[in-house]
Amino acid sequence: MGYKSDIEIAQSVTPKHITDIAKSAGVPLKYVEQYGNYKAKIDLSLLDEKDRKDGKLILVTAITPTPAGEGKTTTTIGLADGLKRIGKNVAVALREPSLGPVFGVKGGAAGGGWAQVIPMEDINLHFTGDFHAIGAANNLLAAMLDNHIYQGNALNIDPRKITWKRCVDMNDRQLRFVVDGLGGKVNGVPREDGYDITVASEIMAVLCLSTSISDLKERLSKIIVGYTYDDKPVTAGQLKAHGAMAALLKDAIKPNLVQTLECTPAFVHGGPFANIAHGCNSVMATKMAMKFGDYAVTEAGFGADLGAEKFLDIKCRLAGLKPDAVVIVATIRALKMHGGLSKTELNNEDFTALEKGLPNLLRHVHNIKDVYKLPSVVAVNRFPTDTDKEIELVIEKCKELGVNVVLSTVWADGGKGGEALAREVVNLCEKDNDFTFSYDLEQSIKEKINSIATKVYGGDGVIFTPEAEKQIKTLESLGFNNLPVCVAKTQYSFSDDMTKLGAPTGFKITVRSLKVSAGAGFIVVLTGNIMTMPGLPKVPAAENIDVTSDGKITGLF
Repeated sequence: MGYKSDIEIAQSVTPKHITDIAKSAGVPLKYVEQYGNYKAKIDLSLLDEKDRKDGKLILVTAITPTPAGEGKTTTTIGLADGLKRIGKNVAVALREPSLGPVFGVKGGAAGGGWAQVIPMEDINLHFTGDFHAIGAANNLLAAMLDNHIYQGNALNIDPRKITWKRCVDMNDRQLRFVVDGLGGKVNGVPREDGYDITVASEIMAVLCLSTSISDLKERLSKIIVGYTYDDKPVTAGQLKAHGAMAALLKDAIKPNLVQTLECTPAFVHGGPFANIAHGCNSVMATKMAMKFGDYAVTEAGFGADLGAEKFLDIKCRLAGLKPDAVVIVATIRALKMHGGLSKTELNNEDFTALEKGLPNLLRHVHNIKDVYKLPSVVAVNRFPTDTDKEIELVIEKCKELGVNVVLSTVWADGGKGGEALAREVVNLCEKDNDFTFSYDLEQSIKEKINSIATKVYGGDGVIFTPEAEKQIKTLESLGFNNLPVCVAKTQYSFSDDMTKLGAPTGFKITVRSLKVSAGAGFIVVLTGNIMTMPGLPKVPAAENIDVTSDGKITGLF
């Protein structure tokens, strides 16, 4: 097959017409809203009318990410294609990529090699306009908030206590902190302000957790935008903004249908960051995949301590979902990085580094198996430089925990390279499981955070700054103590210190502040120095992206 770039591979495959994909998935054409020939939105009313038992739900997660890459999305797509190849009826549900990472360091999120969703250029750039609609709804609320203050401030909003930021779907550090409303009385009320990246907006989380337009509107109305001079919360509903916001989002809430390179139906919808928000595609997309596939394969962002924890403790809890199996993706290269090897030395066989890095994988495996009580398999995303002896070591260590290891070669071989993994997943789905959450909603806010820090991260507990202590008291007094918690922390470590690789012990998580996402229905817990607006690197990926005179995009990957 040769080593073509991802975009060259994607452009070498002739996709099927989207109506053919819909027919193969069993979606009646009256529910299909075409966006050109290869992508479509699916009307939500389909879920009300489709009377079919839900398929098995498979979550793909991974070890703690490293610059060496893990291939979680690639494995998710390859597994779905593998299930199709062994004769199973399958659909995949994925997040949409944010433009920020596409033009920054990380790149897009359409898979890689011969395990991709297409049209990858469209999916990575604008797609069906969902993120633009989310940004517009976010900024409409910001405009109505500032206008309310300018027009007399009937709600008594304290401009120093505004928590709602404007957003743009771009990595732009220049916008993190701004002063606006300058230029005299007619140009607004001067105040300190800032921007988030669109995928960090609460509206993204709201959209992804909503189950209907009426649910969306209800959630939007509950969004807290700031506080009054006497510390009472002010909501989007009080600003009468939620109806217009919902109008902007009426199409964005519909899941998008595309296809894999092997023509497996793929619902690609929503994309909250997992180190800031809950990191899963929309509930609606997952439910559609389960409705039309006997097996629905989905993923959650970053390592299992972030994406899987939030998928299980937040999304599954709020949407009433129960997973049937979990796949934990690892690479030998990434494990060697966790063992202290530099990126330039990863091609060399090194058992010492691998032994030192393996506890990272084993802690994730332990969490899925013993904390959440779910059947799991480790998928080793095999690189040509991995040696048989390195693979044997991983298999041996995982077997000690009672978990199977399956080699995956989907990047090079597509669905064929995912058949062994597919068979193992089918077996796991037949097992009974006692799925349980890592904390109970009845616990206090502090107890919930402590449960995650000790049970999932492997830490010794939590340190709360005085500011966090004060915010917890406020949230409890406002009646938000029964919500799940969404911890924002570095994706590069189990701890809140990105330099602590592997499976660190003897650490405590420091919670510096908390805020309520009342519309989404969770409390955001900020640790470390997590930023809600990333910046571009010294050499952004954008420098290599171009378009030819006939409209063909190049250099995307």
